Amino acid sequence: MKDVELFNDHFQNYKTYGIPKAQLIIADIPYNIGKNAYGSNPSWYIDGDNSNGESELAGKEFFDTDKDFRITEFLHFCSKMLVKEPKEKGKSPCMIVFCEFEQQFELIQKAKEYGLSNYINLVFRKNFSAQVLKANMKVVGNCEYGVLLYRDKLPKFNNGGRMVFNCFDYPRDTDTPRIHPTQKSVPLLERLIELFTDAGDTVIDPCAGSGTTLLAAAQCGRKAYGFEIKKKFYADANKIILSRMQPRMFV
Repeated sequence: MKDVELFNDHFQNYKTYGIPKAQLIIADIPYNIGKNAYGSNPSWYIDGDNSNGESELAGKEFFDTDKDFRITEFLHFCSKMLVKEPKEKGKSPCMIVFCEFEQQFELIQKAKEYGLSNYINLVFRKNFSAQVLKANMKVVGNCEYGVLLYRDKLPKFNNGGRMVFNCFDYPRDTDTPRIHPTQKSVPLLERLIELFTDAGDTVIDPCAGSGTTLLAAAQCGRKAYGFEIKKKFYADANKIILSRMQPRMFV
């Protein structure tokens, strides 16, 4: 078993791979926003410029599998693959889920059925907005949303005794090739991983997409495992991870 590995499979088949349980699970789950998924993305237009007219992505959905995503199956996986809550304080695991604004409430309620009875809402604030189709509005969205879920004890937290606000700045990632429409920033993921895990801990991403969670975890000295069912994203993500990984990770 490698310290960092991405599987071209559904997370439901996790038992096949015998991966270790995680201190932290990070996932950007499908939003299921339908055929206008690119409505808040410059890709709706040719070369991102509305003066060029609509691109082939206009009126399309991100993934044909979004509608098949089941939050209950996802939460079942997470409840099984988080390490057990230890007796001592300050060592407990948690999970962070990036999600559509209204999905937070469904996640919070259903997570209680799987023992994840506590939560902290998260906001990720960008200094830019992709909502080109709403440019005529006075207010456009520049935030992404998420929720941190945990069992009973507060999660492991590394910030030198200092508090952290639940609204995080979302740093641009200009170094990592963009291969996925909802790709997350590696610097943001590194910040979250460093807060809630120690070096050598395991991080799992059940919906790995571009593989940036695994890349961020590896660069922070953590073990990381992910699942991605789409063959092209899996292949492209593996290329990026392999190109950035230090040889010692694969020894």
